[in-house]
Amino acid sequence: MVDVNLIKPPEIFDRDIEWAELARFATDGRLGATLGVVSGRRRQGKTLLLYELARATGGFYFGATEATSTDSLRRLGEALGRSTDSPAPVHLADWSSAVDALLALGRSRPVPVVIDEFPYLARASRDLPSVIQHAFTPGRPERTGSHTRLLLCGSALSFMGGLLAGSAPLRGRAGLELPVAPLDYRAAAAFWEISDPLLAAKVFAIVGGTPAYRREYVQDDAPEGPDDFDDWVVRAVLNPARPLFREARYLLAEDPDLRDSALYHSVLAAVAEGNCTRGGIAGFIGRKSTDLHHPLTVLEDAGLLVREPDPLRSGRSRYRINEPLITFYQAVMRPAWTALEQRRGPEVWRRSQRRYASAVLGPSFEEIVRQWSVRFAAPETFGGIVAEASPAVLADPVGRTSLELDLVALGEPPLGDGPRPLLAVGEVKWGRVLGTADLNRLARARDLLTARPGLDAQDTRLLLASGTGFTDDLWTASRHRSDVILADPTRLYTAD
Repeated sequence: MVDVNLIKPPEIFDRDIEWAELARFATDGRLGATLGVVSGRRRQGKTLLLYELARATGGFYFGATEATSTDSLRRLGEALGRSTDSPAPVHLADWSSAVDALLALGRSRPVPVVIDEFPYLARASRDLPSVIQHAFTPGRPERTGSHTRLLLCGSALSFMGGLLAGSAPLRGRAGLELPVAPLDYRAAAAFWEISDPLLAAKVFAIVGGTPAYRREYVQDDAPEGPDDFDDWVVRAVLNPARPLFREARYLLAEDPDLRDSALYHSVLAAVAEGNCTRGGIAGFIGRKSTDLHHPLTVLEDAGLLVREPDPLRSGRSRYRINEPLITFYQAVMRPAWTALEQRRGPEVWRRSQRRYASAVLGPSFEEIVRQWSVRFAAPETFGGIVAEASPAVLADPVGRTSLELDLVALGEPPLGDGPRPLLAVGEVKWGRVLGTADLNRLARARDLLTARPGLDAQDTRLLLASGTGFTDDLWTASRHRSDVILADPTRLYTAD
């Protein structure tokens, strides 16, 4: 029997889906030990989730640290001794006996056994994944006679991503693979207790959806209102006395796969400056495009960069920084680091307004619109369910120019060989009032796409999103035309 109604502790904000999946896995009453993998960048609340799961179910939690294999085995034996009320620490001769001891915890009932920061153990004992693979061999008595639900958790995404991939020892062994992602922009606004959509978008552009950035990193210091935003940036983000000040640097330094920090910082700076293609990045940092395969792949595996294929140009991709705080650091903080360390935050922030709006807030607002299109907009809004939304570049052969589209929303691929629905093309601007000229530009793009093979653009809608507003003419057009969608921050945060 599976208890999926395990009550989520009030200390955990949101995360209803993650908690339900963990509860289902941890309380599965079937005989036979099972393996689960939980991953996600640091500060997302993984440890809190797993610790509370273990506490709620009478399970076992062990937080690994950077240590030798012998030291880690000793610490694990001590933790097992405390958990089983043993008068002395459990002696663990090697990792094979350690894993068997963990399986033995579930002899009589389902028991979640959490190994947090598993990469620390695996780096000190390279054969540990293979040891676990052997322990979970089908038919092995230690496994078949156990109800242990072993959960391996880690923040090193490049390592955790490869744990179950390809020919890795644990491939095919896991019954749960759960990523813990940052909060989406709506959940982040609720977490920061910000009801003003404009303010919520501005805060999200800096700290994103990482829960720890409110609690531990700024001690619950949130903007009291729109008029407090600038002061909050100076006292909470640009203040050398706050942990958030150096966090972007630590995000790179703490991942062991990011060894050449100067190169990775330069790549991220290039993307933050708007150089989103491989060629643009190469030109910015003074390297050949062919030299960037490894650093781009490593940054992708670490969850810091996202590669988005251009839906209108086969083989072309754009890169996007996946952590807002890194974008803010590269665009605003890094160029003025010395001045910030000298506590000249107010001066730096005053002269960084235009840069913040163009390099930080603008791209973040575009991503909010894409998230809204996929996750929150009703199917009637786009005339169908949006399966993916991304930026694209469209060639205009008549004008011999390229049209940059901030959003191309595609429906689900057809079951047969028919064209894929193109539900919408969009223009997204934070700091500019959009008008009928922008609408006409999107209509021109739709006309070009109507004749494009592989796409069904007959019912494509025109989306215009602005943080500043729309002209009266555009409002009038939207009321008389069913193919025009207008989205302001209020709609993005509260409606579909």
